[in-house]
Amino acid sequence: EGQQEFSLPPVDGGKDARTFLAAAFMSYSPNPNHRHLGFPFAFGVFQEYYSTHPPFQGSGNIAVIGTCAMGIMYVSAPLVFAGLQRFPKTQRPAIGFGLVTMCLALGLSALSTTTTHLIITQGIFYALGGSLVYSSTILFMNEWFVKRKGLAFGVMLAGTGLGGVTIPLLLQFLLAKYGYKTTLIVWAVILFVAAAPLSYSLRPRLPVSQASRLRPVDFSFLLTRNFLFLQVGNILQGLGYFIPSIYLPTHARMLGASHSISALTIVLFNLAMVFGCLAMGAWIDRYHVTTCVLISSIGSTIAVFVLWGLSSSPPVLFVFAVFYGFFAGSFSSTYPGIMRAVNLETQRDPNFIFAFLSAGRGIGNMASGPVSEILVRSGAWKGETGGAYGSGYGSLIVFTGVTAALGGLGIFGRLMK
Repeated sequence: EGQQEFSLPPVDGGKDARTFLAAAFMSYSPNPNHRHLGFPFAFGVFQEYYSTHPPFQGSGNIAVIGTCAMGIMYVSAPLVFAGLQRFPKTQRPAIGFGLVTMCLALGLSALSTTTTHLIITQGIFYALGGSLVYSSTILFMNEWFVKRKGLAFGVMLAGTGLGGVTIPLLLQFLLAKYGYKTTLIVWAVILFVAAAPLSYSLRPRLPVSQASRLRPVDFSFLLTRNFLFLQVGNILQGLGYFIPSIYLPTHARMLGASHSISALTIVLFNLAMVFGCLAMGAWIDRYHVTTCVLISSIGSTIAVFVLWGLSSSPPVLFVFAVFYGFFAGSFSSTYPGIMRAVNLETQRDPNFIFAFLSAGRGIGNMASGPVSEILVRSGAWKGETGGAYGSGYGSLIVFTGVTAALGGLGIFGRLMK
């Protein structure tokens, strides 16, 4: 008596949950980079342009821009999640503030004259804004979906792949016709116009807590066997996962493809990722998490060693982009399964489990930038073997394949019980 009752919308279904999921899907579509929030997965198109046009031509740090953007977005997740949960009233405004920061970073990067400027704008500030949008959306997603969380995450992540079907071609056209300055400004405007109206529907299911007391956070799950096995595999997979999306357009150019045709590698990668995320999202709600991780790892490993490694023409490279996009691109869709497995053992906040999975992936991603540069410069096996192994990308391909295989490390934890 005397207490107010709240009628909450249902989880896993209903008009409100579907509206939220549709907004999350569409908001990620103009960002061809999942959780990533668009820019880094499409960065392969920009890297191919930067490496062949002044004033960035010849710089050895171009690959660092994309990996820095993705890495910071991931690694900052635990800190951003903690801040948003400590101050719950900031969660929804953070989406708008983050979106504005991303657009300003892209627009201001048009003034860049060195790769250092690009790293600061596109690699750091874009990532910080994207992290706010990304983290708030994930917090809300965990409120709206419980039993069908895997499928919901798959649908959301598929939005980035869908946007990546057309956006790389658009960016390729703008870069060829107007140069990087106009392209970046136009893309910043498109991103804001497309995402700003949708951000209104990205809202929480639960009433905002009025409590201001700092709640203690238990990080003991970080040392549990379930989390350690799955997290190590997650980090190792992240070491090589982003490399093909960065180097595929450049490799296609080496094989004789035109600028427009080389962008098709990213288009096919993202299109396949749409179906991969949807499939993996459905599987993770039905099957054991290590089974799903193993499917992703085996499929991507075979694609790297066989299709990419033996490719000697653009068509084979396109086939690789499809298979790799489907299997490797769906790896992040296994996160709800990892959250469920660790939560069953520890009963800890799943949001922080997700945040540290993202951070682990970011560690691998940030390391992959300088590592990939070193591998490419080494030119191992160049001219000594057939296919792509002898193209100068041989060591890069082997590194990507090995890390893809190690992503399935969690299966050993299951076999060892």
